[in-house]
Amino acid sequence: MTRARLAKRLRTVFMLLAFTLLGGCASTGEFADPRDPWEGFNRTMFSFNETLDNALIKPLAKGYKAVVPVPVDRGITNFFNNLGDLGSALNNLLQFKLQRAGSDLGRVAFNTTLGIVGFFDVATNMNLPRYGEDFGQTLGVWGSSPGPYIVLPLLGPSNGRDAIGLVVDWFTDPVSYIEDDSVRFALKSLWFIDTRADLLNASNLVEQAALDPYEFVRDAYLQKRRYDVYDGNPPAEEAFLPTER
Repeated sequence: MTRARLAKRLRTVFMLLAFTLLGGCASTGEFADPRDPWEGFNRTMFSFNETLDNALIKPLAKGYKAVVPVPVDRGITNFFNNLGDLGSALNNLLQFKLQRAGSDLGRVAFNTTLGIVGFFDVATNMNLPRYGEDFGQTLGVWGSSPGPYIVLPLLGPSNGRDAIGLVVDWFTDPVSYIEDDSVRFALKSLWFIDTRADLLNASNLVEQAALDPYEFVRDAYLQKRRYDVYDGNPPAEEAFLPTER
């Protein structure tokens, strides 16, 4: 990795840290949900992402689904999941979940060899479940609060804690260390389109079922992340009373 590239990534880390810390100084005027103090900005960014998705990303994902055979599509998803299991193993170690970390490493070992570089998921059939831990979850396990809800450009729903986690996850992604810029960009782009293609049915459901897609996505995201941090067994959540506008 070049020194200039490292400096650029470090600047990104500091910017996200500053962005998160500023959340504590944000205006505390009247808003509907105390978890979402930047609702005005977030709705604007949500609309921007939706417009970009409908104009460019969703059509690309649909084209990808139409052209790529189902077994190949599944294999590509398995390949990237296999890379993600490395980061999951590291985060399970950081959370002192040694048995899960061992399972993740076992998945990498078997899927990389018997599964042909992860194209086939043989580990699941060997009773090695995929945990998918990330650094945002690790921060949550360490006691870090979620911080304000944030809608990020392109990446969508997040919060202060997970935004910092995304930066660390970037550094633990093996693709990030490929020196050839064109190869690295191609793999990142393939991952992005493959992930979006896998979410086509979910996004269609949101569009059809939700009266307010923004609130639906926000509440689903925050609930899921809370579920993830507590490994599916979150404590009872304190009730909050929305403030009238």
